Amino acid sequence: MARKDLLDIASLQREEIDLLLDQAVPFKELFTRSVKKVPALKGKSVLMLFYEPSTRTHSSFEVAAKRLSADVTNFDVPHSSVVKGESVRETIETLQAMRTDFIVVRHGRSGLPGMIARMTKASVINAGDGAHAHPTQGLLDAFTIKEVFPDLTGKRVLIIGDILHSRVARSTSTILKRLGVEVAYLGPGSLVPKCGPENTRRFTDYDEAMKWKPDVVYLLRVQMERQDVQYFPSLREYHRVYGITEERLKRLDGEGLWLMHPGPVNRGVELCDAAMDYSRSLINQQVENGIAVRMAVLYWLKPGGEE
Repeated sequence: MARKDLLDIASLQREEIDLLLDQAVPFKELFTRSVKKVPALKGKSVLMLFYEPSTRTHSSFEVAAKRLSADVTNFDVPHSSVVKGESVRETIETLQAMRTDFIVVRHGRSGLPGMIARMTKASVINAGDGAHAHPTQGLLDAFTIKEVFPDLTGKRVLIIGDILHSRVARSTSTILKRLGVEVAYLGPGSLVPKCGPENTRRFTDYDEAMKWKPDVVYLLRVQMERQDVQYFPSLREYHRVYGITEERLKRLDGEGLWLMHPGPVNRGVELCDAAMDYSRSLINQQVENGIAVRMAVLYWLKPGGEE
């Protein structure tokens, strides 16, 4: 199962998904040790190429690489020649001379990590491209849910929010369905595509969606920066209709449902403040698992390594 790059979930074989999720287990166990580093990528270099701002994904990849003993270089896009009009091709040609082993890319244009992968011998990992894909987020979400439900077959996950602009929704729903999970979308009609993936339920009413009996409720971040028009009256109205209010949180608690969010959370929009202390919240677990999964991905793609 040799592979040079990780660009999306759709191109992964089921065996590759299982391998990555299994490999993440010992890497997470490493966090409990006094020494949290292993020499798996000693002498290898990881270049962080983020054209979009990011805190969680960027720091998660950086920590993952350093715990594998790799050298990490951050390419400072705002202060690079990119702002002077340098093309992506020119940037990659410059970076190629650095002989980096991995390039972790985030870009607002869908498909750009794939283009970079064709231009370089380095292993390229897509850390989010436009509204297309965010494969490591999908993997860490699947890993997190498997910790609660080891057998995912027949489990139900309700993804709520801006499906239209969400690369997280695409990657996470794709991997969950490959693992036997039933997935449904809930959100404003303008933000839930009418022609969604096959076998994906579509709801626009919260109560109707809850009658579907999900096991996990997954709130997406409202991404105002990616919306060129206003898709709903106000953030307050969005919270009232689709967010987890204190009343809805009590219902989730009563029914024993698990709560997820990719972060960062817009408090008072997707989630009420009380939701951050909810006993079945998996949000902090997602952050921790993100490091373990990204360690597994880097190790899996390591040049010259065993696949």
